[in-house]
Amino acid sequence: MAHAEAVTAARNNAAWCDAVCRAHGTTGVRDADAWSVPRRSPPWYPDAVTLRPEATVAALLRRVDAGPGASVKDSFAALDLAPYGFRVLVAGRWIHRPAGDVPAGPPLTPVTTASALAAWADAHGGVALRHPALLADPSVTVLAAYGPAGTVTGGAVVSAGGGAVGVSNVFGTDPAVVWRGVCARFGTGPLVGWETDDDLSPALDVGFRPVGPLRVWLRPGT
Repeated sequence: MAHAEAVTAARNNAAWCDAVCRAHGTTGVRDADAWSVPRRSPPWYPDAVTLRPEATVAALLRRVDAGPGASVKDSFAALDLAPYGFRVLVAGRWIHRPAGDVPAGPPLTPVTTASALAAWADAHGGVALRHPALLADPSVTVLAAYGPAGTVTGGAVVSAGGGAVGVSNVFGTDPAVVWRGVCARFGTGPLVGWETDDDLSPALDVGFRPVGPLRVWLRPGT
């Protein structure tokens, strides 16, 4: 049985993926088993996110365009998509931080204009997040750290949905600084997210803990 906090984190992540897809004009569908979109999601975002371990591969693939380029976030590392031509693109862990004391951290600035979002996205490298429609979504807060010259040196996205507040897209010259800044601003309430093992340490240092494994599957193609 999946850890309850992993289920919550998966639901939050599905809500964030849905927000990105809506910003790009794609409407997602959600039920007890999964969230999914019927056509290809924006770059770096899955076509489906499972919401409970009992989701089946056959039913999941009927929900999406399962051709080359398809991707599935297997939220509980419970599926085997290899027989269907998929491979594991990345493995990671859901993380959870309970409400509590917040660490001292540098101020992170909310991104509020299309030009600031473009600069943030250029520094981040995520073209899917350049879309100004994200700034109009009340569930989404894009945060930036700025250097002395006004250049973006790091950032993160905080998004509410699925009964939780999630942290994603953390990047920067010093990710630990960004994690502290996020927790200084939002850490009075519980937070969820996910990271690969290689990127986990800064989150653990500010009070997150792993609550379950996940995998992202990709069907290679052009």
